[in-house]
Amino acid sequence: MIAFIVGTTAELIKIAPVYHELVARGRSAEIWYTGQHVNELPGVLGDLDLPAPAIWLVPERGAKNLARTAQVPGWVLRLFRTVLSQRSELRARLRSDSGTPIVLVHGDTFTTLFGSIIGRILRAKVGHIEAGLRSGHLLHPFPEEINRKVTARLAYMHFAPGEIEARNLSRRRRVVVTGGNTVIDSVRLALSKRAENPVAGLPDQYGVATLHRFELVRDKQMYESALRVLKDASKRMPIVYFAGESEKARLAEYGLESIFDEQFLLRDKLRYVEFLPVLSGARFVVTDSGGVQEECAHLGIPCAVHRVKTERHQGIGHNVMLTGMDTDRLANFLENVDDYRSRDTADAARPSAVIVDVLEKLA
Repeated sequence: MIAFIVGTTAELIKIAPVYHELVARGRSAEIWYTGQHVNELPGVLGDLDLPAPAIWLVPERGAKNLARTAQVPGWVLRLFRTVLSQRSELRARLRSDSGTPIVLVHGDTFTTLFGSIIGRILRAKVGHIEAGLRSGHLLHPFPEEINRKVTARLAYMHFAPGEIEARNLSRRRRVVVTGGNTVIDSVRLALSKRAENPVAGLPDQYGVATLHRFELVRDKQMYESALRVLKDASKRMPIVYFAGESEKARLAEYGLESIFDEQFLLRDKLRYVEFLPVLSGARFVVTDSGGVQEECAHLGIPCAVHRVKTERHQGIGHNVMLTGMDTDRLANFLENVDDYRSRDTADAARPSAVIVDVLEKLA
């Protein structure tokens, strides 16, 4: 049996096409959830036609979103208390059919790292989807770069999106190049379920901004500087800034709520199938999300990644520009967005099918 150990909405989005590919081929697969994101779970499952988690690796009752670093130690304690107390049952569940017991993890979150450890505890073969990404700097992004490096030592199989990522895993055995990230398949899935009018009052032409990473929003000066550059650019074209609860809390804490107006619009973070149509219609995007970077690279949308480093090469040098957290570079991008417009070149890639081909051989 194959268990996906995931804990965030982003992980669910990117494993969804792999899960559906497995089920379509008659393979046994389950979602085991660590509860990093709880509030958003029902909506994401419904949007992506995913079943409820078969196993909660933290007690479902009382589970809360991990919003602060201080919550992590308690979450880890609950996670491993559950696994260790139920390890016999979990091992039996993985061996409930005649196939090889497999645990799949995705990306670079705390769940990626601890899911790999859990897979080893349960004596399963661990597969890492989106393996081999490297920024080249342990602290940018932190702790994601460390999570990726340690997971690479724990995994049995490494599903690398491309040759660059595969070279980063040259010391590892069983590296599979999937020809792209599974986000490509997720974009297709989300756009096929296009929601109607997800954002009321959306301008005819607009830019999109999503800034949420801890390294940016914890620094009031850097966060405010980025927002003011966006505010200035919104005078030329409206910009819609999608913010989650943690970003809105920071805006209130820093007294920055008044920066928004009828041109620089503050909107609640959308569910994935609502957000993708909005993203695909944007004239440009400013983000610090690696996932949004890849989606823009796939769709050919001009995109500025407002980070010091990025572990992803998709779109860089074409329609994607890394600002290095330099607001002058960000402002220059916003003045010349049409210079970054390109066309999608990844239509033929089917990374989820490649992953399932390998899993079937192993099983």
